[in-house]
Amino acid sequence: MTEQPFPNHRSAALALLNDRTTLSHKEAGFLGHVTVALALSDKQADWLNKLQAKHGLLPFRKGDQP
Repeated sequence: MTEQPFPNHRSAALALLNDRTTLSHKEAGFLGHVTVALALSDKQADWLNKLQAKHGLLPFRKGDQP
């Protein structure tokens, strides 16, 4: 697990895409979108943080978008 939360949603999504091979097609597609999105809705941010937790990573700091 990382020591600090990710500074933004883009870096959190890239960490998952770069280091996890167990992502579903749906999860990978969502993360690809997140890497280019300027901001996330609350629902998207919640799902990203759930994916982070599922794969043993800390959440991003939601207030720091982008």
